[in-house]
Amino acid sequence: MSKKESKFPEVDTGVYFTTGNFAAAEGALAVGCKFFGGYPITPSSEIAEHMSVRLPQVNGHFVQFEDELASIIGILGASWGGFKSMTATSGPGYSLMVENIGLGMMTETPCVIINVQRGGPSTGLPTLVGQQDVMQVKWGSHGDFEPIALSPNSVQECFDLTIEAFNYAEKYRVPVTLLMDETLGHMSEKLIIPDDSKINRINRKKPTVPPEEYLPYKADDDLIPPMAVAGEGYNVMVTGLTHDERGYPVLNAETQDKLVRRINDKIRLNKNKIIRTEEYLLDDAEIALISFGSSARAAKGSVNRARKKGIKVGLLRLITIWPFPDEIIAKLAENVKKIYVPEINYGQVTREVQRAVQGKTEVEGIFILGGAIHTPEQILKEIEKGL
Repeated sequence: MSKKESKFPEVDTGVYFTTGNFAAAEGALAVGCKFFGGYPITPSSEIAEHMSVRLPQVNGHFVQFEDELASIIGILGASWGGFKSMTATSGPGYSLMVENIGLGMMTETPCVIINVQRGGPSTGLPTLVGQQDVMQVKWGSHGDFEPIALSPNSVQECFDLTIEAFNYAEKYRVPVTLLMDETLGHMSEKLIIPDDSKINRINRKKPTVPPEEYLPYKADDDLIPPMAVAGEGYNVMVTGLTHDERGYPVLNAETQDKLVRRINDKIRLNKNKIIRTEEYLLDDAEIALISFGSSARAAKGSVNRARKKGIKVGLLRLITIWPFPDEIIAKLAENVKKIYVPEINYGQVTREVQRAVQGKTEVEGIFILGGAIHTPEQILKEIEKGL
């Protein structure tokens, strides 16, 4: 990494009226991202465009690869080279990346993937909103792994949660996905970028033992191994094969069980430190809405309208989608008569809510299958139909 001084700030402090894509790019820069590898795809391309300008200003590196497969491999390699790294894409590009996101899970490689979702499947609606990639993040790659996925619902949160995504990636040594959507990527709102001293940055654990004693996948008590990077004198082994603590392939059931159990449990056992939700008027609610991203904005509006009519509705907004907040939702289900789930897909989060509720209360989805967002009036109409 170049040590020369830059006349441009990594944290471009100020107050802006700007888009979610701009905010996410600036969040990455503020937390220390120094490598972006990507391929243009609507509606995320403005992130790559902004990073292509800003990264060279702060002695970082921008590479436009030939496709999304190369992009994800590039950011994995950059991470092992010592860089905080990121890519940005949308649904079709994410589909191309999932195999190597699985590689990142197996090799415990910290990086961030921003998915600005659009209507699908296939080419779908390149310029219009969707929230149809939720399950792809969880199940898109093969094998057992526990992803972390965050869902902003404002331009400010596109900045804030990009920082949080990097911090989770570095702390837990895992690829993290920021599930934005087209509406957030392209809408304009107020963004406050704080002073550099206010930015919370977490960096990966480094080895504390000499190179001859270092085992690349020997975990500490928190189940997370310290991470040496190429060029520091340590033996660095990176393979997607089942491997032992040295990183050497060992192809038997015992090694598989030990390794895969650990890379899952380092997330599962820390889920209460990762999961974030936001409650709105739930204390006395008889009906609950559970929503996320752009849909949650409309859901909040419907809560306000319902309250004016004397209908006791509240909102649980999912900020963390994976790990899924099962226990929070199960507890909520004990106190409300019904749960509605507005989402821009055909029931991906609704099914997870039903699983968490386990029959304690009725759950109904309110779906738009891409291309538009709910209005508060549409959601309220569905609530009133069920009264």
